[in-house]
Amino acid sequence: MFIRHETIEKNAVLLLVFTLIVISIGGLVEIVPLYRIETTVEHVKGIRPYTPLESRGRDIYIREGCYACHSQQVRALRDEVERYGHYSLAAESMYDHPFQWGSKRTGPDLARVGGKYSNDWHYAHLIKPTSVVPESLMPSYGFLARNELDMTDLTRRLGAQRMVGVPYSDDQMANAVADARTQADPAADNAALLKRYPKAVTVAGNGRTVTELDALVAYLQVLGTMVDFADPANEKPRQ
Repeated sequence: MFIRHETIEKNAVLLLVFTLIVISIGGLVEIVPLYRIETTVEHVKGIRPYTPLESRGRDIYIREGCYACHSQQVRALRDEVERYGHYSLAAESMYDHPFQWGSKRTGPDLARVGGKYSNDWHYAHLIKPTSVVPESLMPSYGFLARNELDMTDLTRRLGAQRMVGVPYSDDQMANAVADARTQADPAADNAALLKRYPKAVTVAGNGRTVTELDALVAYLQVLGTMVDFADPANEKPRQ
């Protein structure tokens, strides 16, 4: 047996071939079972796709590099749960492409920031962080309030997400621009918006022009709010 091992170890090509075979077997053992179950992420009541405005806000969040300082994952550790709230469930990120779990926290975790502060607080914080958090190191994002949100390709963006599994309906895609404008207008009738996207938070826009800041606030206000953890049905095993 040792002679055979020596033969393999001295032959680079043979060693490479056997290494690839072993890695392939190991990979198949891990991957194949995933195709034999309905889903690898357990569905949780309340999880829905982002509204068009929230989705664009997420794009801006990524574009501005917010993920570099803020994670979106409350780990199942006592100190984190006491500080941020219920530990994160895998289902909460099932429509995130890519997910924003992160591992760096120059600022606080944002997985449960939705509803924690008012719309006015978020606008003030993003425009001038030290106005509400004096010790903040975060740069100002006031320019977002001056940038009109580009919605010319909003329907196509939702369509691209649908291609990778986000279940946007034809109705949601057809009303993408209207829903985005409604969510950014406090005076608008949001009944249809809430029917398509339960728990959507209307942000404090000016009712005329939808800005990138409106979109970013809408995204922040939805984080961690979809799942009602007071409902025993949503108390899932730790992911």
